[in-house]
Amino acid sequence: MALTERGDDVVVLSRSVHEKHHHCGLGPRPACFRGSGKVELVTWTAEKAGDWSRVVDGADAVVHLAGAGIFEGAWTPERRETLRSSRIRSTELLAQAISRAERKPRVFVSGSAVGYYGTAAGDQILTEDAPAGDDFLAQLCVEWESAAAAAGESGVRVCHPRMGLALGRDGGILTRMLPAFRVFLGGPVGTGAQYMGWVHIDDAVRSLEHALDSALVGAFNVTAPEPVTMETFAQVLGESLGRPARLRVPSFAVKLAFGDRADALLTGQRAVPERLVDSGFAFVYPELGSALADLVAPPK
Repeated sequence: MALTERGDDVVVLSRSVHEKHHHCGLGPRPACFRGSGKVELVTWTAEKAGDWSRVVDGADAVVHLAGAGIFEGAWTPERRETLRSSRIRSTELLAQAISRAERKPRVFVSGSAVGYYGTAAGDQILTEDAPAGDDFLAQLCVEWESAAAAAGESGVRVCHPRMGLALGRDGGILTRMLPAFRVFLGGPVGTGAQYMGWVHIDDAVRSLEHALDSALVGAFNVTAPEPVTMETFAQVLGESLGRPARLRVPSFAVKLAFGDRADALLTGQRAVPERLVDSGFAFVYPELGSALADLVAPPK
């Protein structure tokens, strides 16, 4: 609702116009918007061009964050192709529609993730200039960003929010961890030494609005200024709930449960938002304690 609340008209491109959209404009589906708080749903086909491309012509901006869930199922060859096509093919189609438009949008905000830096970065501080990793998720992000090239070549400003671990009340890593912590069974995953590039969901949304309104170009990390280790995250979460955080989930158990997806859980990225901060963005929740205190408090 962030865009409609500030007065933007939003066109939501959806596989089904009957789906409910709780986060119009800055949710997981692509959106094109124009300007007074209205919402229109348009059916689209993420794998092929169609009549939906007409809504790109004349839009002020296009936001595309779509992609199949990374941990929703084992990474079989078929699932890996779904993860790729849901991001790369859909981005290519939107970029091509933008390049063909007579009245091009000012900006194309096209998604990415801090997984770009790979699973082998350790405790290295990662600004946006750090190189890409060579594992599956890293190369997926490289191709995802490259898929937007046609829009940039046509003169449109393109930027890539490399999303960190968004902490919110409705889904994501925090929602998965809270039940165990609330019944005194919480603790770090793996060694606890892996870094977590986290961000409060409110700051994540605000950063995307900032990308629309500022002059940001290229990739920018959407992470809080103070990444923490998994060990620290578990401790602070436990303190926020008044619970201990002593029951560690051992690495071997994660590997048994997740197979080749385990590395993404047992490693992390110490990504920092250098370009966001340099562009004038101010975080509401720059440190983990205040973020978790807000998110675990009873709804207002």
